[in-house]
Amino acid sequence: MAMCVGMWILLLALHVQAGNGQMVQMDSSKSGFVGSQVELRCIFINSNPPVKISQVTWQKLLNGTKQNVAIANPALGVSVLPPFKERVSFKQAAVRHRTPSLEDTTIVFSSLQLSDEAAYICEYTTFPAGNRENMVNLTVFARPMTRMTLTTPTIVARSSKRKMTVATCVSANGKPPSVIKWDTRLKGEATFQETRNQNGTVTVRSNYVVVPSRETHKQKLTCIVTYRNERITDSVVLNVQYEPEVKIEGFDGNWYLNRQNVQLTCRADANPPVTIYQWKLLNGSLPSNVEIKNNTLFFKGPVSYDLAGTYICDATNGIGTRTGIVDVNITEKPMPQGPPGGVIGILGGVVAIGLIIGVAVTVFMVHRRQQKTRTETDNDLIAVAAVADSCVTQAPEKPESPTRKVEAPDPSLSPAEPCPPGSSILLPACNGGLQVTYLSTPL
Repeated sequence: MAMCVGMWILLLALHVQAGNGQMVQMDSSKSGFVGSQVELRCIFINSNPPVKISQVTWQKLLNGTKQNVAIANPALGVSVLPPFKERVSFKQAAVRHRTPSLEDTTIVFSSLQLSDEAAYICEYTTFPAGNRENMVNLTVFARPMTRMTLTTPTIVARSSKRKMTVATCVSANGKPPSVIKWDTRLKGEATFQETRNQNGTVTVRSNYVVVPSRETHKQKLTCIVTYRNERITDSVVLNVQYEPEVKIEGFDGNWYLNRQNVQLTCRADANPPVTIYQWKLLNGSLPSNVEIKNNTLFFKGPVSYDLAGTYICDATNGIGTRTGIVDVNITEKPMPQGPPGGVIGILGGVVAIGLIIGVAVTVFMVHRRQQKTRTETDNDLIAVAAVADSCVTQAPEKPESPTRKVEAPDPSLSPAEPCPPGSSILLPACNGGLQVTYLSTPL
């Protein structure tokens, strides 16, 4: 009896050990985009000795509920259940053989859908070890549709200067949601809105708001959409319509009697372009010698006092009418004209360069003079030292008497060379007398 119990314990231990040697290998997670294809790997690692595989079952686990996807049975064959039948298949053809090989039961999802996102269980039923299973999490991404549009084809700048939405950027039905940014020189602001759709995707919408004006016309506006590691850009150029910006050119402040060929031109910056120019003279009518061509007044003949006054130009386009004004006064004689600014600039530059060169030359000459002075002084000191040495050499060793007489210099000795005018110094002469030595360089 004891022997039977021992055998039973041994068999049980071998069974547990064999069961521990079996394993189902799977990836922990997989992902794919809507419409793409993805593989869910499932490989059975058998024990030694191997156990018998009775059946393999794939199940979808969502919100705690299991749903059969595909089954592989050695006796009954392979079956894929609705709604996966048209899009799920076993990767290895050996699974579908009459004598199947079920060690690799990887399945392939084609035409991936958002509803496919879930956890999937691969379960092996074996004999006598029982069931072995593992699980993979499948994530489905949805690439968004991105577009950028102008709010209206034509933007009109109004005098009220009210803000308005000029462009909209939309990233629709994305999973995960996109991030929208704007790149522009415009001084506007952006608004953002996210909408979560029933299928789990998110639509992101951003409006760009600005005050339309002449300065915003032809400005570039770029929408930048970032989705995961992708960057999508789209741009528009604003077409802003505005009233004319008017100014009158031609009066230079020097209209004098009998001057010829004067004119006034009405310049207007407008979108759309100006279609009508209208000239008038404040508190009067235009002179009789005026000829109007397009946006220009041509004054025929010599200038007279009759041309003086305030001239007004009204410029009109499809948005509105704006006015330009200039006051024209007539003088008897021409106004004195100063040299052109360019000539003044050139002369100033020449004078500045001349001053710099003069300063440099002066500094150089002073430096040279100082060097020359130091050199000549050194030479004079050397000459004085030589004379002193000569006197010491030719002086008598003993005096004739205790009393030294001052005698005239020995004519046999060569006198010192005459020196140019300047300061002098007294030194002992070679014959015992006094000799005057001149320094050649004034002190």
